[in-house]
Amino acid sequence: MTATVLLVHGAFADGSSWNNVITRLRQQGITARAVANPLRGLTADGDYVASVVAQTEGDVVLVGHSYGGAVITYAGSTAKALVFVGAFGLDQGEAAQTATAGYPEPDLIAALRPRTYPGSDLPELSIDVDRYHRVFAADLSTEDAALGAATQRPIAAAGLGEPLGVEPAWRRVPSWWVFGAADNAINPDYQRDTAKKIGATTTELDGGSHSIAISRPDEVATVIANAVRAVS
Repeated sequence: MTATVLLVHGAFADGSSWNNVITRLRQQGITARAVANPLRGLTADGDYVASVVAQTEGDVVLVGHSYGGAVITYAGSTAKALVFVGAFGLDQGEAAQTATAGYPEPDLIAALRPRTYPGSDLPELSIDVDRYHRVFAADLSTEDAALGAATQRPIAAAGLGEPLGVEPAWRRVPSWWVFGAADNAINPDYQRDTAKKIGATTTELDGGSHSIAISRPDEVATVIANAVRAVS
């Protein structure tokens, strides 16, 4: 029995962002499903995803996009493999909003818009709809990017600012990493350097944006399938 793939979306997205990848994995006989990441805080989100892993029969390959990479780093200590897709790969004590310090600021930062929400003194963040295409999904069509902008899920600012409070799962679990060389949301140099730091098997997609799970599903699914086969 091959491992089950659990796909964790990041900020400004939802489980449907994995639809194209799930279709391609299923065509290869791999069971895959998306996890609804709450996007409320790194510990809360990590505990939730860890509970999904614990309740999944058999081995699990855990995949995280963007902030979802931070979440699988928290939640993935019992997984058989981790796959980072245009993501953050935090070390203990790092937070998503500080991990890229020292790299040029991505265009995403200036496009974030805060809104209040009940129960928190900190805002939640979404992307300005007029800038979503350029900063998050530059290699998608105008129509697909507009749909992404209209359906994006905001993230609690607390989630991006919360440091990783546990040993990162990549210290004990083999890792793969795929990212777009034209990512305007998470600096590509940060991703190259972090993938090397954690010893991940790395694939770089020329011209790929931050939304490669939608724009380049064949390549992303291939990386995930390679991880599944390596640990099955």
